[in-house]
Amino acid sequence: MRIAPTKIETFRDDFTYTNSPFAIERFPFPFPEDDYSYSVNIEPHTLPGKADSVYEHLLDIDEHYLSEMRERGLVLKENPKRCIAMPHMDLACWDMIDRCMTSMAVDYPDWFKLEKDGDQWHWQNLLLNIDDRFTFGDSSTLPMPPMEYMGRQVQGDIALLDQREGDLFLDAGIVTCPADWSLAFDAGMSFSEWHGPVPMAHEMGVFDRALKYLCAIQVDRPVRRLNWTLTINARMDTSPETYPNWGHERTSVTPENVGEKVHLRVELQMLDRMPRSNALMFSIRTYLISFEDLCTNPDWARRMHRVMKTLPEPLIEYKGLSRYHPLLVEWLSKYDVPN
Repeated sequence: MRIAPTKIETFRDDFTYTNSPFAIERFPFPFPEDDYSYSVNIEPHTLPGKADSVYEHLLDIDEHYLSEMRERGLVLKENPKRCIAMPHMDLACWDMIDRCMTSMAVDYPDWFKLEKDGDQWHWQNLLLNIDDRFTFGDSSTLPMPPMEYMGRQVQGDIALLDQREGDLFLDAGIVTCPADWSLAFDAGMSFSEWHGPVPMAHEMGVFDRALKYLCAIQVDRPVRRLNWTLTINARMDTSPETYPNWGHERTSVTPENVGEKVHLRVELQMLDRMPRSNALMFSIRTYLISFEDLCTNPDWARRMHRVMKTLPEPLIEYKGLSRYHPLLVEWLSKYDVPN
C-alpha cells in the first residue's frame, strides 16, 4: 500500500534520504537482460497500471514527495533559470496545469482536490497546504508563472516540447534534478541537438526512429521509457551548474563504502500529448536506490553485476563511471555466484 509523504529528507550535505521496504520493492529496475544495449525501449503508458507500482498513474507521487518539493525549492532559490518558459509556450503551460491537476486530483483524492466551474478553478494541495482559486488561462491570477506554479507541486522534472517542422524543440521546462544536463543550455534545442552528446546511439539510428515515433503520439496515448545512470550519494541535483558540489564525490568511493555511496538512478520518462497546444509534456521522474538496498533483491544483484561487467567503454565514460567502475564490478561479484 502506497505510503503517505510525511518525513523530510535531504539530497545534499548529510544525505538523509532512505527508501522504505515498499519503495525498494516498487523500484523500477531498468535491466530486462543480463547485458545492456541501446534501444528506443518506448512502450505505451497504459492507465491505470499495476496497483501500487510506479506505473499505476500518469504521475507517481510517493513517500519522498515532501522531500523532493523542498529540494526543488532550494534549487530554484539558488538558480531561478532552472525554470524556463518561452512566450509561445504559454498555452502549453496551461495544458500542463490541466493535465497534472486533473490527474492528481483523480488519482490521489486524499492529497489533492480540484473544482472546475468553467474557467474558474479551485485547487487544493493538502500536502503542501496550498489553496488557490484562479482563472484558467490567466497567468495574473496565479501566485507565480504557470510552469513554476505546477512544477513546484509535481515530483520529477518536466519539459514541454514544441512540435514543428517534423521536429521537437525544448522550449519550456522546470529541471532541478537532472542527470548531468542543463535546461538553460538545452533550451530551444531540437531533439537531435540536445541528444548530441550521447555516444553510440546516433550511429545505430536510435534517435531518428524515436523522433518519428514521438511526433506521432496522440492525445490520451502517453508513452514511457526507463533511462538510468549511477550517482554518488543520494543527490538529486547533478547538473553541470552544480558540478563543483558533486564532481569530486566520484573519487570518494572505496571498497568499504561502495554499497552505501553508489546509487542506481533511474528515470521514468513519460511523454504525453497536450490537446490545446499539441506540445508534448515530457516528465522525468527520478528514483534513487543505494546498491546496498538494491542487492536485497538477489535477482537484481546478480543481473546488476552482469550488466556492469559487460558495459561498453564509451558508456562507462559517458555516464561518468570510470573512476569507480572496477570497484563496483568487484563489489557486485559476490552476488553473482553459481547456484
